[in-house]
This record gives sequence, structure tokens and C-alpha cells, in this order.
Amino acid sequence: MSPATKSKIPSTIEKTPTGISGLDNITNGGLPRGRTTLVAGGAGSGKTLLGMEFLVQGAMQYGEPGVAMTFEETPEEITSNMASLGHDLNALIRRKKIAIDYVHVERRQIEETGEYDLEGLFIRLDHAIKSINAKRVLLDTIEVLFAGLRNEAIVRSELRRLFRWLKDRGVTSIITAEAGDGSTLTRHGLEEYVADCVIFLDHRVNEQISTRRIRVVKYRGSTHGTNEYPFLLDHNGLAVLPITALGLNYKASSERVFTGVPGLDDMMGGLGFFRGSSVLVTGTAGTGKSSIASSFVDAACARGERALYFAFEESPDQILRNMRSLGIRLDKWIKQGLLKIIAVRPTTRGLENHLASICKDLDEFRPKVAAVDPITNLISIGTPTSVKAMLTRLVDILKGRQITALFTNLMVGDRAETNTEISSLMDTWIMVRDFEIEGSRRRLIYVLKSRGMEHSADVREFTISSRGVRVTPVDTRTVESNRKG
Repeated sequence: MSPATKSKIPSTIEKTPTGISGLDNITNGGLPRGRTTLVAGGAGSGKTLLGMEFLVQGAMQYGEPGVAMTFEETPEEITSNMASLGHDLNALIRRKKIAIDYVHVERRQIEETGEYDLEGLFIRLDHAIKSINAKRVLLDTIEVLFAGLRNEAIVRSELRRLFRWLKDRGVTSIITAEAGDGSTLTRHGLEEYVADCVIFLDHRVNEQISTRRIRVVKYRGSTHGTNEYPFLLDHNGLAVLPITALGLNYKASSERVFTGVPGLDDMMGGLGFFRGSSVLVTGTAGTGKSSIASSFVDAACARGERALYFAFEESPDQILRNMRSLGIRLDKWIKQGLLKIIAVRPTTRGLENHLASICKDLDEFRPKVAAVDPITNLISIGTPTSVKAMLTRLVDILKGRQITALFTNLMVGDRAETNTEISSLMDTWIMVRDFEIEGSRRRLIYVLKSRGMEHSADVREFTISSRGVRVTPVDTRTVESNRKG
């Protein structure tokens, strides 16, 4: 091949963006334009919803009308299902942006003869495409067409002809298929070889916690993410989080952010934390970790910055009530739209789905600061290793968006290290401990580390009262008593 000929070969094939959050990232731009993508998976894995989301986003974001030909669900059923994700299909149908054609196939009407073919389907699909000038097509699901056929030769021949027919029309297509028996991705085992792109969906349950995952099995003519990625199905549609594609390429800001705790800023060189840094507050139960987190978001909102508070232990009302006793009125920031408290039990979903959900909240609310309280509770749904892996990704995500984040963690006994062992990921590590002196409970606070800044090595007293939380110097008696204890 001559150099001149080589220069004419495109570096990558043309792509059609799906409009689905995260999916375009792991496919490096979308699905192959004018070609067919196979979406395979078990029952309830989300195949139909992914295909319909592809059509809806194409019509709404990219001005590309789409046709859905379904063999199992009626237009009314699909319209109702998509409404639960916030999409008004009827409006798109009236505007000729979407067309839905339901084909009822009776198994007993399919006879195994050498004359069996899909000509009738092609005529019907061709009419639907031309009626709205469709650029995208969904066929859901392929097994129904061949449910009564036992002749594999006919099935293979017609499958090849179907894929070729779609490619000749120049439409970007998704064909859904049921998962195979393990030896093949699909029931017939041929679709995965004929398709230009193959995506596999999986809905698994581990220790009574379900997780949806997506994997790009193959993609002719293009590089793609090869790992499994968690994805969410909620009222906003489908979203994929390409969490394993994160890297250490975020910027480091020199801007400082006040902590919100009088006296603690003094321990941080008088200026507080670095913008976009990660802060860990560790302590035993009742030492005031949540109070520090609340003071932190309260100070951010007072500066006019948006803040997200992820609570894994208390309800929003409980947090608001408890902080009012300290003179911290978080409810006013919620009313002003500067603060959002998201409270959820860790056991409601898997670790990676928690991460995907957090990322979606970050995208929607776009905060400047975030608090995660406490990360200890995540241990109930994963091993220390898996929790550390999830938190590593979360820290990278927050740093990449320059969000200053404060994490609280329960200390186990007198052990300085956290039970999730993530202190090495943190830029600043603050320890809060309590002790008794003269029949009274007292708290001490100190900074174990703070990267890139001068910080105090002193042990100071940490007080919580109706006037809030504050850090003050300790007298010699307190230090000596604590040392002896």
C-alpha cells in the first residue's frame, strides 16, 4: 500500500453520539454511524430503555428522528415506561420525531419453509423510516422474529440479511437480544459476530444488593473502554459512569477555603484548606465530626457557594435539628438553593452505584464544596479494599471538578489509622479525640498532616456549644491530664 493510499484511510469511523451520559465517553464518541449495534442482556437488564433513550436523545439533542419497531411491548406500554424516566414520547410522536411500530408475531404462524424471509418486515420498516426521515432505528427484541424457527441455516441467513439491509439504508441501528446460555452472548450466537458494535448489559445481585453494569464487548474500527461500568436507571433516564477511566491529571489550586470553625483556620496557617483538596476528619463516636462537616458547608453557603451534604447515617431533618442546637441554621441555605442534603442508607445499593449516583448529583447541583458523612458506613456493603477503591475514585472525581470535599470517618478504638485506610488519599487529616478531666468530658483536636501548607502541630481544645463549634488553645493541666490518661 502506497503512502498516498494510507493517508486517505480515516483514523476512526464516523460516530453517532447517543446523548446518554457516560456512554459516549466509554465508546469514544458514540455508536458507529450508519451501522448496527447489538445490545444484549438478561431480562430486566435495561436493553429496551437504553435503545429508547438512544432514540429520544437523538430526537431531542441532535435533531435525528428515530423509529422503534417492537415485537413485545405496545406503543402505549413503551410510552408509559419512558414517562417514568421523564420523557414525553407522545409529544415527540406528534412532532414526527419518534415513530413506534408494534409488530405482533404469532409463533404458530411461523412455518419452517425454505421460503421464510423478512420481506414483510423490511417493507414495513422502510415505510416507517421514510415517514419521518429517520436516522436512528431500534429493533426490540430480535428473538421474537425467530421464535418458531428451528432451522439454524434460515436463522443465520435472515439475520445476516437484516443487518445488511439496515446498513444499506444508512441508519444507525440498535438491535436488542436476550443473553445466551453462557457460551455465547446471545441466544443464537451469530448476532454478536455480524454486528459492528456489541454492548452487554448485566443486572447482578451480590449479598442482596443489586448493581447494573455495562460493557462494550467489541467495536469495529474504534478504540473503546473495555471494563465493566456501573449504570443507573432513575427518573432522569439512563446514566453510565466510566469510573475506571479516571487519572491523576487534575489541577492543584492555590486558593484557600475557610473551614467554618473558629480557631481551626489558625491551625491551617490562618487561611483554611486548599480549594479542591480532600479533608478527612477522624474521631471516635460523639467527638463532633458531623458538627465540623456542618460548619464547613455552612461557611461555604455563607460565601455564596453551593454545597452538597451526603449523609449516610442521619435524615436531613435530624441533621437540621441537631445543628440548630449549635446555632447553625442550615435550613436557610436549603431555602435559598445553596445547600442540598442527600441522605441514603448505604445498603440501598452497591458501592459503584453509590458512586454513580453521587456523580449524577454533582453534575446536577454543581457544588463548590461537598461533605460525606460518614464514610465508615460504607463498610456494611463492601470490604475495606472495595470501599477504598470506590473512595479513591470519588476523591479523583471531586479533585477533577475542583470541589473541596470533607469526609468524616469513625476511628476504631485508639488506632490512628481509619478503618477504610484512605488517609493516604487525603490532603489534610484532622483528628478529634475525647477524654475526661475532673469529671468532665473534653475534646482535643490536632492536624496529623496537611500537604503543601504550613500547619500547626499543636494539640488544641475543641468545644461544642449553643454558640457553635470552636477551637481554642488548651491549658497545661488539660494536656498533662490527657497524657496521663
